[in-house]
Amino acid sequence: MPTEAKKEWELRLYVAGMTPKCVEAFANLKKICEEHLKGCYSIEIIDLLENPRLAQGDQILAIPTLVRKLPEPVKKIIGDLSNTERVLVGLDLREKT
Repeated sequence: MPTEAKKEWELRLYVAGMTPKCVEAFANLKKICEEHLKGCYSIEIIDLLENPRLAQGDQILAIPTLVRKLPEPVKKIIGDLSNTERVLVGLDLREKT
């Protein structure tokens, strides 16, 4: 009996230190992932205060910024991710209504 392959989600959250907005963005992202992507996602947090050069690769202009690396195409969402509906649409987890 064939098993359906799970889609692997690779997410990067760019922050600049542990500011309240960056901490809130991570908490919101974690909650969304647990509700909608349980068991098939990874989150990499990149602190641009420690590694400013990493912002160039994903062309980060504001923080916090979430980058969906996989599945392709790459998607970006800027902000604290508190608008769950906007994040779900931005990640292609829900259709625009």
